[in-house]
Amino acid sequence: MMKVIADICLIPMGVGVSVSEYVAVCQTIFTEANLNPQLHGYGTNVEGEWDEVMTALKRCHEKIHAMGSPRISTSIRLGTRTDREQTIADKIDSVNSNLTGI
Repeated sequence: MMKVIADICLIPMGVGVSVSEYVAVCQTIFTEANLNPQLHGYGTNVEGEWDEVMTALKRCHEKIHAMGSPRISTSIRLGTRTDREQTIADKIDSVNSNLTGI
């Protein structure tokens, strides 16, 4: 099994300028998949097993298409490690620990 941290920006197209209801649907899917979603201004960070993350992302696409979006553009940044497990919180804590000395 491979753990992955993903930064996902999913943009429904053809549904108007407000996409918050679609984002909320994906947040729910990520939460139900136990991927520890962390929403930010331009996307969502999730963490979990590779296949579980990809399955949840596929479900987001399926649900958003079913809601009437004819097209979806998704950008994904992925990070994996083999030397140790790392969480989103670990990454944030690492940066914050360096800020104390600045």
